[in-house]
Amino acid sequence: MVKNIQDIAKNLGLEEEDLELYGKHIAKISSDVYEKVKSQKDGKLILMTAINPTPFGEGKTTQSIGLAMGLNQIGKKAIAVLREPSLGPVFGIKGGAVGGGKALIEPREDIDLHFTGDFHAITSANNLLCAVIDNSIFQGNELQIDKDRICIKRVMDMNDRSLRDITIEENKVNNLSYHTGFEITAACELMAICCLAKDMEDLKRRIDHMLIAYDLSGNPVYVKSLHVTNAMAKLLKNVLKPNLVQTSENTPCLLHLGPFANIAHGCNSVVATKLGLKLADYCITEAGFGADLGAEKFLDIKCRKADLKPDLAIIVATIKALKYHGGVKLAEIEKENLEAVQEGLANLRKHIDNMKQYGLPVVVCINEFDTDTKEEIALVENFLKENQVKCVCSKAFSQGGAGAVEFAKLVVEVLENETSHFHYLYEDTLGIKEKIEKVAKEIYGAKEVIYSSKALQNLTEIESLGYSHYPICIAKTPNSLSDNPKLLGCPKDFNITVRDIKIDSGAEFIVVYAGDIMTMPGLGKNSRYQYF
Repeated sequence: MVKNIQDIAKNLGLEEEDLELYGKHIAKISSDVYEKVKSQKDGKLILMTAINPTPFGEGKTTQSIGLAMGLNQIGKKAIAVLREPSLGPVFGIKGGAVGGGKALIEPREDIDLHFTGDFHAITSANNLLCAVIDNSIFQGNELQIDKDRICIKRVMDMNDRSLRDITIEENKVNNLSYHTGFEITAACELMAICCLAKDMEDLKRRIDHMLIAYDLSGNPVYVKSLHVTNAMAKLLKNVLKPNLVQTSENTPCLLHLGPFANIAHGCNSVVATKLGLKLADYCITEAGFGADLGAEKFLDIKCRKADLKPDLAIIVATIKALKYHGGVKLAEIEKENLEAVQEGLANLRKHIDNMKQYGLPVVVCINEFDTDTKEEIALVENFLKENQVKCVCSKAFSQGGAGAVEFAKLVVEVLENETSHFHYLYEDTLGIKEKIEKVAKEIYGAKEVIYSSKALQNLTEIESLGYSHYPICIAKTPNSLSDNPKLLGCPKDFNITVRDIKIDSGAEFIVVYAGDIMTMPGLGKNSRYQYF
């Protein structure tokens, strides 16, 4: 039964004045709460990641929720700190993003749809900026903006492939005609900025420093030149406040913001994570898609920017995904196939090795389903035992917290007996190319990195602007360790093709586009909107 959110808050030591209520079951936490609790000791930071997923996801959110509930069932104080859903996937192939089965976040429909309006606010602020850029050109173009070198696109929180490429023809007299397009809100720089900002002052600083265009002489133009930062900040005034909700078993959950991990950095906000560490002894967070995308960016971008030091990495794997990476078609995925499971274990092994590269203790969570056979599960367990990797089956989906008790006990045991020696994959001082090749070769397993002429030109320009010290954010397919979604398992002897590079100077990272990745998804033939 869903409780009043004020009761959930009390269990965290929060008072009524610390909350801004959105009905009985949702609240935002006031911005000054962190100051009240910052002297408290941090809890353990647990990162939930996964192998490369099937198109339906492998259950990181479900297991994050399940683990938090399981920890509470064994008497530990735990909190889940997760990302908000985007309407695009909610109505697309994946469906909702509040967990599954008996491991859910409530109130699920409100969360999946409009929630507290964070995504809407970011959409409005981003599109205000785009309107101001066009207006500046229309009103005489005092900044001498080159309309063909505008870096910012309009956004919307929906999958709409028709908006990927558009031509604006507002005024032919003033020659305000240029080619652009829309991105999905979760892919835009402003979403990343809101996730990485420490407070409102930092948010404004980052917005000021967003590179929006180049002028006709080739010089960079930043948001601060448009005098729109304060107006954007007004639209975003509530966005930096974390959202408090609860699981289906009344375990507290901070649900806040959500950039995609295949085209952005894939983590919830810094302010929510830091607050969660103060409010509980165990803070479970997740990073989107497989460990090659979300976990790498969590560790190399978010942890670097927020000075976070994770204590444990948990890799979620499903028998279905192992069979998928072993060559089984989705239509046959629920049939027993030991040979395919064996083949798919190469993908799991690579992700384990990758997390160990960061100096993190690793636990594998087998997200168990009724269609999994004992023989398939035993095959995975034996493989992990032979490789000295601790693993556990979780039935959080079918049993809720009770199905994750053994999972919780193993996590506590590992945290008490193993020490994290976390470090970044690369240092800031490496050049941009060296950082790209470090991730491509050591995390993906690529043989070489190939650059388009456009990518090389933009790389040189970014270096000339003095941004070489920023971390990189590689945008690529989530389906494969490579940039080719059809190369499943653990491919060898492949190249990564970098087709474009751009600077997100407000977010303070460099976006590297690999393969055919797009920043505006489309709806699938069997998308979930028809089931609402």
